[in-house]
Amino acid sequence: MKKPAVLSITSLAAAFAATLLATPARADDFPSAITVSGEATMSAAPDLAQIDAGVANDAKSAKEASDANNAAMGKVLLALKGAGIAEKDYQTSRLSLQPQYGQNKSTGASPVVGFRASNRVTVKIRDVTKVATIIDTLVSAGANDIGNISFEVTQASKLLDDAREQAVADARRKAEIYAKATGVTLGAPISVAEGGAPVPLFKARMATAPMAAPAAVAPGEETLSVTVNVSWAIKAGQ
Repeated sequence: MKKPAVLSITSLAAAFAATLLATPARADDFPSAITVSGEATMSAAPDLAQIDAGVANDAKSAKEASDANNAAMGKVLLALKGAGIAEKDYQTSRLSLQPQYGQNKSTGASPVVGFRASNRVTVKIRDVTKVATIIDTLVSAGANDIGNISFEVTQASKLLDDAREQAVADARRKAEIYAKATGVTLGAPISVAEGGAPVPLFKARMATAPMAAPAAVAPGEETLSVTVNVSWAIKAGQ
């Protein structure tokens, strides 16, 4: 009596794969679509500026350096308040007290020769026309490190929404060109994906020494951009 033939799992898998390879895929197994990207940009004047200001003091002892630094930053904060900057719009961003090392040429050791205390504050300026005035105020009050200036558009959402509509319209315009060139017509959108809408910031480093002349600051304009990727179903041309 013959034993029934037994196919291993490996043999069955190989046979199934061979069947798939031998069977041609039908065109209607895959969605037909035109996929393009659309872009739009909007420009707007910034309405918020942010700057960093700092004071640094050196002394023989840690206490002397810290006391001098606290007094210097106190003058800077009072100057900000006097310039009309609300307390909520300035915040300490960095505070440090570090030893300063010298070098003993005879022994090669690096003894502590003093201390440096530093304090930095981040300031938001909601009237960008006053940026140069605020910088001059900070320098006059004793700030000896001004930098990291940035401008931004705080009400960017509405502008970006307008740009999104224009980006989709741009994508459709391109898709219609391709559809006409290939003899098909556009159907309904299959997918829409936003590629990103960054709000760029302008940054500049200011001189660390007190400036003899008023600071020259140009806010310029910010460019907001949106990119969308859209796929449209297509059908035979009519």
